[in-house]
Amino acid sequence: MTGLALGYGAPAGRAATGTASAIPIAGAGQRAAGSVRFEAVSKTYLSSAGAVHALDGIELEIPAGAIFGIIGRSGAGKSSLLRTINRLEEPSSGRVLIDDEPIGSLDENGLVALRRRIGMIFQHFNLLAAKTVRENVALPLLVAGVPKAEIDRRVSEVIGLVGLQGKEQTYPSRLSGGQKQRVGIARALVSRPEILLCDEATSALDPETTLSILRLLRDINRRLGITIVLITHEMSVIREICSTVVVLEKGRIAEKGPVWQVFGQPRHDATRALLEPLTPSLPDRIATRLLPAPVPGATAVVQIAFSGQTQPDLSALAAAAGTPVRLLQAGVDEIQGHAVGRLLLAIGGGPAADLTERLRRLSANVEVIGYVPADD
Repeated sequence: MTGLALGYGAPAGRAATGTASAIPIAGAGQRAAGSVRFEAVSKTYLSSAGAVHALDGIELEIPAGAIFGIIGRSGAGKSSLLRTINRLEEPSSGRVLIDDEPIGSLDENGLVALRRRIGMIFQHFNLLAAKTVRENVALPLLVAGVPKAEIDRRVSEVIGLVGLQGKEQTYPSRLSGGQKQRVGIARALVSRPEILLCDEATSALDPETTLSILRLLRDINRRLGITIVLITHEMSVIREICSTVVVLEKGRIAEKGPVWQVFGQPRHDATRALLEPLTPSLPDRIATRLLPAPVPGATAVVQIAFSGQTQPDLSALAAAAGTPVRLLQAGVDEIQGHAVGRLLLAIGGGPAADLTERLRRLSANVEVIGYVPADD
């Protein structure tokens, strides 16, 4: 991707200066713009069934340059919150600030300028079927009245950035889902926004394509320093790309924090429900024979959860148990440099209280979840 100079340090609508070079890597003070703050934001919809409180007193800060995830179950308020950032939704109360400036009082011209600073990509791509890749990407600049030479330059730059060289004259019907989403990303970036909003941007894609799109977004954030705010109902998406996550439930913040912390120590039932698809279930051969209390010859089934620690030392666990240990199941990821996950162990001998006390010297999150016959 050499020969590209997107000029992301330039104000919106102004051509970048300087010679063409590789896409700049963010840092060294290139960008300070792109922060978002919600102050007591609420949103109520009125319907024939009565008032629906989509958002209720949201207090939240998204720093410039972050990759910030908003997750929740259907109806949690994710889309309503995301769309207040570019005023596609107006809060019923409270206010939204971009770079410490409230956006609720902007006039028509101010709102147009704001939306040029905020790009958006969608679940179903929203491409115009009768226009080529190049024409779809160029559309925001045509509407803004940017000169043709500038349009040609910028469109070529972002098409190169998203890896669609050679597809410029292709129509959307001839593109894969992943390629369509890359067109959507290029179109969102061509106006040189400070903030990129992603509305379930990978929900229509298969897992392999989802991973490639998330890696592209992460690379865009790294190269350009652009703030990325994404909403999803999939914790796997959050784990792959985000640094910070907020969990919404019924229009309120259930919990928020660094991704590794929320994954490793979920405090709210909504978070635990969202994490359940990523949590291995107890093997059937264990679950069907699990007893609530020990019987002669029984083996304790011990769960050790890891959150923010170094990778578990199995030899140290066996030494601490002081008795034979068998690994039944393991699922430990490294998220943002922190070990997050759990081990399921079969440990024989000794009262449960003594066993857990010995193991807690190595990990605080130890739980005896039951007992099985020793031959399991």
